[in-house]
Amino acid sequence: MIETPSGNGEHTAGPAIEPIAVIDIGSNSVRLVVYDGATRASTPLFNEKVLCGLGRSLVSTGRLGSEGIGRALATLRRFRTIAGMLGVTTTRILATAAVREAGDGSSFIGLAEEICGTKVEVLSGEREAELAAKGVMMGFRRPDGLAGDLGGGSLELIDIGENGLREAVTLPLGGLRLIDETGDRIDRAVELVDERLAGVRWAAKGRDRAFYAVGGTWRALAKLHMAQAHYPLRVMHGYAIPTKDAIDYCEMIRRTKKLSTLAGIEEISKPRREVLPYGAVALERLLKRIAPTEVVFSVFGIREGLLMELLSPEERDKDPLLSFCDAYAQVRSRSPDHGHELAAWTDALFAEPGPKESDDERRLRHAVCLLSDIGWRAHPDYRGEQSLNVVAHAALSGIDHPGRIFLALSVYFRHAGSSGTEDGGEDLSQRLKAMVPRRSLKRARILGAAIRTAHMLSIGRSGVIPHAPLSYEPGKLVLTIPQQIAALDGERLRRRFDSLAELVERAPEVRIAMA
Repeated sequence: MIETPSGNGEHTAGPAIEPIAVIDIGSNSVRLVVYDGATRASTPLFNEKVLCGLGRSLVSTGRLGSEGIGRALATLRRFRTIAGMLGVTTTRILATAAVREAGDGSSFIGLAEEICGTKVEVLSGEREAELAAKGVMMGFRRPDGLAGDLGGGSLELIDIGENGLREAVTLPLGGLRLIDETGDRIDRAVELVDERLAGVRWAAKGRDRAFYAVGGTWRALAKLHMAQAHYPLRVMHGYAIPTKDAIDYCEMIRRTKKLSTLAGIEEISKPRREVLPYGAVALERLLKRIAPTEVVFSVFGIREGLLMELLSPEERDKDPLLSFCDAYAQVRSRSPDHGHELAAWTDALFAEPGPKESDDERRLRHAVCLLSDIGWRAHPDYRGEQSLNVVAHAALSGIDHPGRIFLALSVYFRHAGSSGTEDGGEDLSQRLKAMVPRRSLKRARILGAAIRTAHMLSIGRSGVIPHAPLSYEPGKLVLTIPQQIAALDGERLRRRFDSLAELVERAPEVRIAMA
């Protein structure tokens, strides 16, 4: 006999996790991120940065300077108070190039530790590169290529491969340093970057692999590129640009006399605009030297790399995408268990002789199933577009933008139907449809139709669809319903199942299994 749960089907709460704060004292900015805990899919509870410019005159004076120190210390006082308000018991503070090189760096560290009540870890260049690489590993699934972390005072490069981290180097090529060292001469910055990159012999190993760009200046460049390209998503993580296009764009940025004429420049803070041309120079010259296939922008860096080190081996080995989707379903779905059941239920739909899928496509399908019910509280007329917006702009990791779009469209079709029409809908769904290959779009429609069919049986509750399997027979897609819930069969279920069968090019057949 089929027994449906008497409650809402939600998982019971797991072990309690405590928020963790990471403060990053950089050459240009000081940032606090408070994470909800040390998990593979940690979510920031709070994120704030202040551009203090500690390394603004480091080359010319050898010191941090009183103005930058004053702003940084005031920022740290605020950050300590915020961490206390959020119940943080673990705070880690990292300091990078400017602090480790400045003559007054030690005295600044003493004041910072007194304010925060916590030791400040001054990172070596190699340690900074290592943490940046681990941040990339936290944010992407099986990254392979060179990663570069551009700060205000330095550029760290590191090779990430299947066997872990390889060569690494730190170079004095940060944005503020280049302004100071060249007297704000962009032509001299080009020469300086080329000179210093020439000594990195192993950079050629990045050819025909990805380049992962880390750091606020490079993310600002990506934001401008999105605005110029009228890109429909405003999600930085995983945004990718072919190498030639990235080089051309960087060249355009460094030659632009008035940045105020650039599309999207109003979204970039004024202190950040100052270093944009120098960040463009560093990226342009680097790409010309290593010749990767594409530039992939990462919002994960040294802070997330530190978090990665705090994870248990079991947590570290989890899939970042599925971990996030599972955690999100715990909060937003009626029954997280039902999402897992959908993943298993649709396995049969995509098994032989059904639509073929790769291992990564199977992984994306399971992620869709976990997220498929997050919009249930929205008004029925708008669930599709609202769910699409939530998924398209969610803080997903372990996924590229084509995968993100597939997830968003699949959840959209789950609500809007395979025709993809909703009263009052906006046009984001139409713009995303135009961006995906025909095969991916059809897969999204099939998956959406399957989830719509399943919900007509389960009503969003766990414990039902495992007893109503899908199967293929010659020329047919068969849905078998057990006798105990035969009354759930009806016109609406049949219409939805007919749509699903049509998409997989089979004749539909619903059977009632006798007890």
